[in-house]
Amino acid sequence: MKKIWVCSLLFLVCMSSLAQTATIKIDVDRPIGQIDPLIYSNFTEHLGHCVYQGIYDPSSSCSDQDGFRTDVLEGVNKLNVPLVRWPGGNFASGYHWEDGIGPKAERPVCIDLAWGAREDNSFGTDEFMKWCRKADVQPYLCVNLGTGTPEEAAHWVEYCNCPTGTKYADLRSKYGHPSPYHVTYWGLGNEVDGPWQIGHKNAADYSKIALETAKLMKWTDKNIRLIAAGSSNYGADWINWNRTVINTLADHADFISLHNYEGNTNDDYYAFMASTEFCDKVIRITEDLIEQAKIEGKLHHPMYIAFDEYNASYNSKGDNAAKNTFNMEDALVVAQYLNTFVRHADVVKMANMAQLVNLLGPMMTTKDGIWHQTIFFPLELFANHCFGISLFPTVLSPTFRANGLEHPDLDVSASYDPSKKVMVINVVNRCKDKAITTCIVDQSNIWGRSAIASTVNGDSPKSMNSLDRQEVKVVEQSLKIKGHELIYHFEPHSFTQVRISTK
Repeated sequence: MKKIWVCSLLFLVCMSSLAQTATIKIDVDRPIGQIDPLIYSNFTEHLGHCVYQGIYDPSSSCSDQDGFRTDVLEGVNKLNVPLVRWPGGNFASGYHWEDGIGPKAERPVCIDLAWGAREDNSFGTDEFMKWCRKADVQPYLCVNLGTGTPEEAAHWVEYCNCPTGTKYADLRSKYGHPSPYHVTYWGLGNEVDGPWQIGHKNAADYSKIALETAKLMKWTDKNIRLIAAGSSNYGADWINWNRTVINTLADHADFISLHNYEGNTNDDYYAFMASTEFCDKVIRITEDLIEQAKIEGKLHHPMYIAFDEYNASYNSKGDNAAKNTFNMEDALVVAQYLNTFVRHADVVKMANMAQLVNLLGPMMTTKDGIWHQTIFFPLELFANHCFGISLFPTVLSPTFRANGLEHPDLDVSASYDPSKKVMVINVVNRCKDKAITTCIVDQSNIWGRSAIASTVNGDSPKSMNSLDRQEVKVVEQSLKIKGHELIYHFEPHSFTQVRISTK
């Protein structure tokens, strides 16, 4: 298994006592893997005004003739979102897709048992597909393996992907959509290992129904790619769950999903900064399980990780979740998640921030407008600039102590895109109150003479945005490079992306 060598050293405080020192060394001959743009994907669920009053709001003056919020579509474009997961989430485990097709006046109103709400089904499959086309994103559908059946899932594939001439394809045509949607990515249920989930199952029972569902779905369309539900219940035997799922679905699943949310509920800044290291641990262990299945002859094709739910979270539910406001601390945690995915580019080939708008989203809507949460900006920078080959960074950094362990102040990822002749270095300075003067070293002798640094920060870790104020924003500056080194002062509690032109 590939590992990043991150060496953390405590350096002497500068004479002024205002800054500490660090070193980052970057070498293009130390590749990790190709970065898949799908790691910058997103997620929508029927919860907390993410769908209704979020992406879809016919009553809003900000919506087009189809009821889609145009300001949200503009935000999706700014975030360069490649793919969106729908309809859940926990909602998917009680959702029957046929309730959401056909004339809207004839669609049933159902009880949403996942979130204790009513679902009028006015936004269903065809609406989501139309929205995806307007947003220029790929759809990712999650089938119901809580109360649903393998046959129901296969019929959904037929409705979406098959040419006319069969029952459900003809039904799609009848409702105004003769051409297939050609949905590639399909999730085999959501968080089925969690006791909070509708249709909760143990590993053996889930794997059995997921296997039969996968068979029927791929018999319906052999070109689809399937994401098996990995564990999200880390208080249980999650490793054995993932092992069972990988081994059982080895011949049918293309991905195994992972979920993780971290929150600062105890108001412990440094513990919060260290929390995403658990995400790294879960990825490494799951990668080892995939490799073990290959060695044992159970897995004969590539299987990757889809980290299809992640974010900072305070575990709010219902309407309260729609009102959550992120601060600068949360933006740093999101940037660290993205660093982690880039550093594991060889095995993490999809990641989906939860969620796109409202709820825990980077965008928040009002009746008449939209504003950007603090977490919008790191995702925007990564999704627009960090592509190509992920590189192993060598990091020498001061440390902080949290949870009884030492952690490097600097959390770093790097990429090199030879087609665009740009190297990108993403740095989170987790130190709360000190800048870190850092020598960034070009070990490959490919740098040009110019660079741009984009820094996301606010006056304090508690800085936040709202409709009326923007305490956290992006500040850009041009840099000149001399020789093979760049000296940069990373501000306290900040995320900075340095983009360097190459020869």
